Amino acid sequence: MVSRLLSDIQDVRTLLVIPCLNEAATIEPLLRKLNAQRGTMDMLIVVADGGSQDGTPDIVGSLTSEIPDLLLLANPKRIQSAAINLAVDRFGEDRDYLIRIDAHGDYPDDYCRTLIQEAIEMNADSVVVGMETVGFGLFQKATAIAQNSKLGNGGSKHRAGGGGEWVDHGHHALMRIEAFRSVGGYDESFSHNEDAELDFRLRAAGSRIWMTGKTYMTYYPRASASALFKQYLAYGRGRAKNLLKHRSVPKLRQAIPLAVAPVVVGAFLALLYWWAAVPLAIWAAACLGYGVWMAVGQKNPYGPLASLSAMIMHFAWSAGFWLELAGIRPRRTV
Repeated sequence: MVSRLLSDIQDVRTLLVIPCLNEAATIEPLLRKLNAQRGTMDMLIVVADGGSQDGTPDIVGSLTSEIPDLLLLANPKRIQSAAINLAVDRFGEDRDYLIRIDAHGDYPDDYCRTLIQEAIEMNADSVVVGMETVGFGLFQKATAIAQNSKLGNGGSKHRAGGGGEWVDHGHHALMRIEAFRSVGGYDESFSHNEDAELDFRLRAAGSRIWMTGKTYMTYYPRASASALFKQYLAYGRGRAKNLLKHRSVPKLRQAIPLAVAPVVVGAFLALLYWWAAVPLAIWAAACLGYGVWMAVGQKNPYGPLASLSAMIMHFAWSAGFWLELAGIRPRRTV
């Protein structure tokens, strides 16, 4: 397949894919916003549903007569990586770019147009974006603050903002379909961290990833401690799986949290040796101290609770990593 030379946004043919599962509360306003912002651009919108039980497919189906070039696609494998692969396989043949949209996020009105303009101007194979994390309830607000801080994101560029530079990885937004297909798309054995795994293969194949500073997405974190723990446990598993597959070494910001789960487990030895609890106490004090600093220095009343959210994230991510590395798999539910 020979890529076309694209010099104008009106020449671009885009495939926009929204993987979703039980997103009845957000899918209609999201689709209406995306339809409004595409204007006269040639953009096919595909909602890849993983078996929603809350009426999401019915909502999408009712909008297909009102919103042009909107399709509903069943995703029997349920996970997001499979949803994107299936949509590209079915509808990507005559399309130039793939835009990936999260059903549980929000986007500026010029999001898609900005991504395409950046891809053309920079001649990028992938354009990634920063994430602004926003919460509403007490715990969700605290978690958003944690995820926006270095305590929670370790200085990750796509979490901490920035942009206007070539990067190794970022939050997936747009990809050249030719580049996506040339490396085989997403690895469907990854339920989490599939984006970083694909970026590894894109870079190895010589593709370039541009992080734009001209647009971003808004992300809404988990609203409960249990949901946040499960999410980061899966993230940790995904990161370990990625490193094992490519025999790579974790970055420093990833390596430091790896010690958290062993430190917590090792603290049980304090029943015999008091000093075994010292590493746990240092970690807890550092996290809580950072939360107090946010409360006092940044005048953020959610700082102390944000430190607790960060501790949940640290421990769950570390535990997931070591469980995957040890080959201890979660039980599959039917």
